[in-house]
Amino acid sequence: MELGAFSVSLAVKDLEASRRFYEKLGFESFMGDATQNWLILRNGDHVVGLFQGMFEKNIMTFNPGWDASAQPLGEFTDVRELQRRLKGQGVEFQVTADESTSGPASFIVVDPDGNPILVDQHV
Repeated sequence: MELGAFSVSLAVKDLEASRRFYEKLGFESFMGDATQNWLILRNGDHVVGLFQGMFEKNIMTFNPGWDASAQPLGEFTDVRELQRRLKGQGVEFQVTADESTSGPASFIVVDPDGNPILVDQHV
């Protein structure tokens, strides 16, 4: 099952302090809007999202239809198809995508240890 580009979305307390810290580790901002309290940083193929005041917990994020540089892929498995497959395997959902739509959509599942996993399609 191809879930798309992977990143970690961190629930941060101070966006600017977190940005400075991750820049010291070699990350560079390539998407986001600090005035809206979110930035996406990259170090090679590694992507970290910084989100202040948006999430309670850190989240593993997958983006169907995107590569690691947030560029659209020519072919990918739609988020609604991924959702159908997971439902067929008995996975429980915290949030579901509307299967009657097309284009951008997302769902959230939680692993057995309480870690949220966001599958967020932007194309």
